Amino acid sequence: MALFLGLDSSTQSLSALVVDTDAGRVVLDRSLNYGQALPEFHAPHGFLENADPAVKHSDPLMWVEALERLLADIRASGFDLGSIAGVSGAGQQHGSVYLRSPLGKATFATDRPLREQLRPLLSRATSPIWMDSSTGEDCSAIAAAVGGDAAVTRISGSRATPRFTGPQIRKFARSEPAAYAATQEIHLVSSFIAGVLAGTSAPIDFGDGAGMNLLELAALGWSEPLLAATAPGLAAKLRAPVASTTRVGSIAPYFVERYGFRAGTPVIAFTGDNPSSLVGMGAALPGTAVVSLGTSDTVFAAMRQPKTDPGGFGHVFGNPAGGFMCLICFANGSLAREAVAERTKLDWPAFERAILAETKPGNDGNLMLPYFVPEITPRIARPEVRLFGSPEFVAWRAPAHAARAIVEAQALAMRRHSAWIGETPRTLLATGGASKNRGILKVLADVFQAEVRTLAVANSSALGGALRAAQAVEGRPFAELFAPFCAPGPERIAPDPSVVPVYEALAARYAAEAEKLSF
Repeated sequence: MALFLGLDSSTQSLSALVVDTDAGRVVLDRSLNYGQALPEFHAPHGFLENADPAVKHSDPLMWVEALERLLADIRASGFDLGSIAGVSGAGQQHGSVYLRSPLGKATFATDRPLREQLRPLLSRATSPIWMDSSTGEDCSAIAAAVGGDAAVTRISGSRATPRFTGPQIRKFARSEPAAYAATQEIHLVSSFIAGVLAGTSAPIDFGDGAGMNLLELAALGWSEPLLAATAPGLAAKLRAPVASTTRVGSIAPYFVERYGFRAGTPVIAFTGDNPSSLVGMGAALPGTAVVSLGTSDTVFAAMRQPKTDPGGFGHVFGNPAGGFMCLICFANGSLAREAVAERTKLDWPAFERAILAETKPGNDGNLMLPYFVPEITPRIARPEVRLFGSPEFVAWRAPAHAARAIVEAQALAMRRHSAWIGETPRTLLATGGASKNRGILKVLADVFQAEVRTLAVANSSALGGALRAAQAVEGRPFAELFAPFCAPGPERIAPDPSVVPVYEALAARYAAEAEKLSF
C-alpha cells in the first residue's frame, strides 16, 4: 500500500485527497468550506468584503487554520496520516503572501496554533487573490516599462494582467512602501502552504510562477526586465523557481507531533490549482480540453508548442508534467450562476430542468451578458448585467430562460476566447462543482460541438497533487497513474449537430454586445 496526499487550497475551501497507487483507488476525500467552518474570518465566499468591488483579499491565516482543522478532522476519523508516503498539492492561482521574515527561519511550537505563530511573520495582513482587479494602473506601467503588452506577453506568456502577482506586488510597493521594504519573502498561495507544511521557504514552481507576469518562459527563470518594472529589490524577495517535481523538504516536526505524520515524509512542490487540475484530469498530454466550473470558470489544455493569445486574454503556464499549458479564465463562473439561481428562486434541480426540459438551444433569442463581478475575459471593468429578448425575460420574470441564458453566455464566451489555441476539441472533460449539473454540460456539448465527459473523482486539483506526489516519490510515469485514477466516468453527453446554426447566430450576437462593454 502506497498512500499519497494531495491538498487543494482553493478560493472557498480546502480539500484533501489520498490515493493508494498500488490498489489504484482513492481512500480519502475530505473538504472544509471556509465560510461555513471558519466564520470568525468573515469570508463567507472565501474573501473579505470591501467597499471597492475591484479589491478582493483574503486572510492568509484562514488558509493555515483550515489546514489545521482539516488535518485534525482526518486524524479524528481514525485515518493514520503516518501512512502517507508523500504530499503535494495546489493553491488558488495568483494569490500572494508577504512575510517580514522567511518561513525557513521560523520554528513552530507544537503547543500553540500555527495561525498565532505565523501572524507576526506577516508584513501584509491580507492577501490579494485572483479576483482582485484593482491594479490597472500597475499593469499599464509594467507594460510601458518593457515595451508594451506584446513584450510582456512574449516574455511571460500573458499580457500584464490585473489579478496576476507582479501587478499586485507593484501596487503594494507604491501604496505601502514601508511595508514592502519590510517584506523579506513573497509567496504564492501554493508555495506558502507547501512551506508551512515543510517548515521551510518553499520555492514557487514553474506552473504557478508563470501566472505572475514575472517568469521568463523561454529560460524558466525570473525575468530581470519584468522584476525591475515591478518593484525595487524584488529579486531578493523571491526564491528561484523550480520544476513541479522538486522535493522542497520533509514534513515539519509540528505536523509530525500534532497530526501523526511520519518524520521525513517528502513534501513535493505545490503548483497552481489549474496546472494541478490538468494532471488530475489526466489531460497533461495534448488532445483534450478541460473545462473547470468553479468560482471562476476556466478552459485549459496541454499545448503541442508554446503559443500566445493575440487578443491578450489567454495565458501560458507551465505544465507540471513537462512543457506548457494554455488557460483562459472567466471571473463570472459559479458565483454568477448562483446569483441567477438566487434571483429567480430556482434550486439546482430546478435550474437543471429549466435547461434540459423547459427551454431549447438558442433560448428563443433571449441573451444575457452576465458580468456580476468585473470580468477578466473579456475585460469588463465594472459589474454589468444586461438582458436582451422578450419583455418577460428582460424584467427577470422568465426563470427558466434566465437559467439557460447564463449558461449559454458562459459557454459562448469560452468558445470565442479559446479559439486562438488553434485546435477544435473533440472531447471536453468537465470538472468543478457545477460539473454535476447535466444541463450545464449539455449546453457545453452543443456550443462546442464536442462530447463532454466528467471524472468519477470531482476534486481534480487535489487529485493532481496526490498524483504528482506519487510520480515524484515513486518515479511512476504519469500514463501509468492516469489509467486507474483519471478515466472519465461512463456518461457521455453528445452534441446535437442540428443546433450549430442556432449557436452561430447567438455567438455573433453575444460577441457584438460584449464588445460594446469591454475595454
